[in-house]
Amino acid sequence: MMPSFISGANITDLCRDLTENAKIDPKLYEKYHVKRGLRNSDGTGVVAGITNICNVHGYILNEGEVEPIPGQLIYRGYSINDLVENVEAEDRYGYEETTFLLLFGHLPTQKELNTFNTYISLKRDLPNGFVEDMILKAPSKNIMNKLARSVLALYSYDDECENKELENEMRTAISLIAKLPVIMANAYQVKRRVFDNSSMIMHPINYEENTAQCILSLLRPDRLYTKDEAQMLDRLLMLQAEHGGGNNSTFTCRVLTSSGTDPYSAYSSAICSLKGPRHGGANLQVINMLDNFKANIKNWEDEGEVADYMRRVIRKEANDGSGLIYGMGHAIYTVSDPRALILKKKAFELAKGKEIEAEFRLLDTIEHLTPEIFLQEKGSTKTMCANVDMYSGLVYRMLGIPDELFTPLFAVARMAGWAAHRMEEILTGGRIIRPAYKTIAKEREYVKLEER
Repeated sequence: MMPSFISGANITDLCRDLTENAKIDPKLYEKYHVKRGLRNSDGTGVVAGITNICNVHGYILNEGEVEPIPGQLIYRGYSINDLVENVEAEDRYGYEETTFLLLFGHLPTQKELNTFNTYISLKRDLPNGFVEDMILKAPSKNIMNKLARSVLALYSYDDECENKELENEMRTAISLIAKLPVIMANAYQVKRRVFDNSSMIMHPINYEENTAQCILSLLRPDRLYTKDEAQMLDRLLMLQAEHGGGNNSTFTCRVLTSSGTDPYSAYSSAICSLKGPRHGGANLQVINMLDNFKANIKNWEDEGEVADYMRRVIRKEANDGSGLIYGMGHAIYTVSDPRALILKKKAFELAKGKEIEAEFRLLDTIEHLTPEIFLQEKGSTKTMCANVDMYSGLVYRMLGIPDELFTPLFAVARMAGWAAHRMEEILTGGRIIRPAYKTIAKEREYVKLEER
């Protein structure tokens, strides 16, 4: 029998007390100049560090005013547009090259890239007994939860887990970059068997495959995929590999790193951060919104009908009641998100002539109608663009990737960026990250137990 103290009624009453005691007058944030969410009053981020890894550029400040510009995403000084365009011109894969660039600060030679690719392939194997003990015996409905727990568990299998030398840190990082796709695929297969009453198919690793190929190979029952499909996924991994030190999961990784903790703790915390629906789960929100639009709009090609339904959504009368058009708007990008532009172009090429093309066109209609409808409904003149999440979920669906793997795939890609930032924090941070909180609690006189 449940102890009376933790019965439903007691907990409800105590939580009500907590809610009352936790109240903070919103005016106090302004009074004490508190930058909520580490954001300035104009929405820009508080500068908390300096980095050589990535520049996310979406506006300029002109005489103190935000001036929108086309977005730029720059890895180690190289535009993401140039990286993708050159890989495509040479008809090859680019995620491993991008990972090398982020980790080591320069583009690899052919010999260095070949060696790096081989090293990653050989590091995909999980420790003996790991799948049985950590995944089969402890399945999870949520794959992000399983990723975080598995990364943390790998600490116990590493004899050098507390070795802080840079070379060991790098070996650990590359090992996790290699293993994360395998953990994800295994966790998904176990989830299918335990929670979905479906068959579990677990393939052996093919060491000849790169990251994108490995993912498709492990997820598909017949292991078959086309070159176009693998390269589409590869481009998406490139686009999601890194996005600056200020995004929530990367900052989380740097915060834990600054404390001196081990790499497994730092990387698992980043995964836990990315799991949050305000961060990595956005592409799934777009897909859910798209499904809702498809079910409630008779003619997807009729812009007037689409616009009418969008007005209902913005008025909180339809979809999930949030009033949001998911996939639109970004904290930094204004005129355009370079990742969305690249992904949209590639996706439309691959979808042409297929049934899913109609869904991409519907998203395109939503994208170009949103700013005008927000202006009409909210009076908002803010420059608004589609972000990468607008199209990434539908690309995953086009590749036959299940919805519950959208965010885990984001983590697989972003592992490269987290690792680069952990190395930079180790080499240049120097101090534990410790922002301040203003205390407004007043002193109270202690009341003896018998007098309460």
